[in-house]
Amino acid sequence: MGGKSASKIKVETRVDKRIESEESGDEEGRKQAVRLVTELSQQSLRDEQNGENSAEAETPVDMETISLDPEAEDVDLNHFRIGKIEGFEVLKKVKTLCLRQNLIKHIENLEQLQTLRELDLYDNQIRKIENLESLVDLEVLDISFNVLRHIEGLDRLTQLKKLFLVNNKISKIENLSSLQMLQMLELGSNRIRVIENIDTLANLDSLFLGKNKITKLQNLDALTNLTVLSVQNNRLTKIEGLQSLVNLRELYLSHNGIEVIEGLENNNKLTMLDIAANRIKKIENISHLTELQEFWVSTGQSCSPE
Repeated sequence: MGGKSASKIKVETRVDKRIESEESGDEEGRKQAVRLVTELSQQSLRDEQNGENSAEAETPVDMETISLDPEAEDVDLNHFRIGKIEGFEVLKKVKTLCLRQNLIKHIENLEQLQTLRELDLYDNQIRKIENLESLVDLEVLDISFNVLRHIEGLDRLTQLKKLFLVNNKISKIENLSSLQMLQMLELGSNRIRVIENIDTLANLDSLFLGKNKITKLQNLDALTNLTVLSVQNNRLTKIEGLQSLVNLRELYLSHNGIEVIEGLENNNKLTMLDIAANRIKKIENISHLTELQEFWVSTGQSCSPE
């Protein structure tokens, strides 16, 4: 490797405590890893102690007791014990609607919110993506930490730029072909086994698939604008299928079963390469990565540099 990059190599022999942003894949999100780890731990603890539907024991608030300003552009109703989406038609100018950590089971009664650009339904009890057809100008949608099993009901959201579906029960990537403006897709902590059906997402910049059951890097050739790819905590054994990702800058592959560093011949724009907690015994095939600023690798045995 070039002199500039060599000083940046970090050979770790301990457990790598960094984590991808599973709530948000942007730089801000990645810098708040500790907060995310805590949040994931709290969610797991809550599920363990009280079961998946623990929030059902809470009594939903009467929506008539919540005052909504018809002129408001940003409406934040985080943790208000809202059980049903209703009464929001009075919001004539709303652009951002946050309904995080409530008791919502169904997406409904949003048809009149034509000005809406961002909808946040993180941490509710939603089982199905539905009734969003009229929100044609929506740009950001977050339905993370719910109980979704399928990606559906998004066909009309052609202006969507960021989609967060973290920590659900999704087993297949599907029904995204119309989202050609999508820049960020977050599907961490699901049950996905195959990377597929993303060929039309040519504008995708960041793809997060950490904590799934993926065994192979494949079907990524069309994502030539991708700069961030995270497939941490999966079942990968080989680095492959990345030859078309010539603009890739950050690659996160920690906590897999990879044995050899390979398949990065065309990825010479990489500035971050994370292959910690794999089975790699030798550092090799990275001398051409002259832009590399951070390189994370960990092993039970010492790694010998190229």
